[in-house]
Amino acid sequence: MNKLEPKSYQLALDIIGTYKSLIISHKEYAIFRQLLRSGTSVGANIAEAIGSISKKEFGHKCSI
Repeated sequence: MNKLEPKSYQLALDIIGTYKSLIISHKEYAIFRQLLRSGTSVGANIAEAIGSISKKEFGHKCSI
């Protein structure tokens, strides 16, 4: 397992928890939904980078 996978998973869990607490406080703004989408997509980008063919491609996909 790559070192980035558990960290990105924990980030997604933290982002989801933060989003839920913001929703509970009855404050929902478009920026919060964007935070949820972008924070949870990190794991997908890392999974795609791990499946890359070369180190150069891996570096490029991680920079996204």
